[in-house]
Amino acid sequence: MAQSLSSFADLIRSVERSAVHLETRDVYAISNEDEGFAAWKRGHRLDPEDQESWWRPWLDLVQEVTAKGVVIRRARIVGEPPSEYIRYEHSFTFTNVAAGEEIRWLPRRQASDLALPGNDFWLFDDRIVQFNVFDGDGRWVNTDQTDAPAVVQLCSTAFNAVWEKAIPHDKYVI
Repeated sequence: MAQSLSSFADLIRSVERSAVHLETRDVYAISNEDEGFAAWKRGHRLDPEDQESWWRPWLDLVQEVTAKGVVIRRARIVGEPPSEYIRYEHSFTFTNVAAGEEIRWLPRRQASDLALPGNDFWLFDDRIVQFNVFDGDGRWVNTDQTDAPAVVQLCSTAFNAVWEKAIPHDKYVI
């Protein structure tokens, strides 16, 4: 299923309690990040004091949803030493935190004893799972959604297991 940013925004706006996101890849090839990633490679870093320069559409949405009392948590399972992309992602994660997301990092070697779904996912209010499927190079392929109770339970259990072991963003040093 193809999903537009506006349809995803509508979905996350419909959340009443929680939205959790598990990321498991060390590289993402997201076209709207190409310019920022290239600038980061040249030495550019976001200024924590200049909030207007941050990626606004997502951060505005997070602020809107968390202001309603929704908890948004993101856990990232990462290889160590981290890939160049993960170092880039870590460098601006403070913006997600400032917008209201809670973010933790789990070194991949500490995830070996966890049962995990095969794809990244969002879980909305413990009732809808949205899998984000990527190809081997990290390019988004499609989105699959399900409300099948067994899949919802698998993803909820997996996320919570990762979350419990993971390191809060402000304590995870790259």
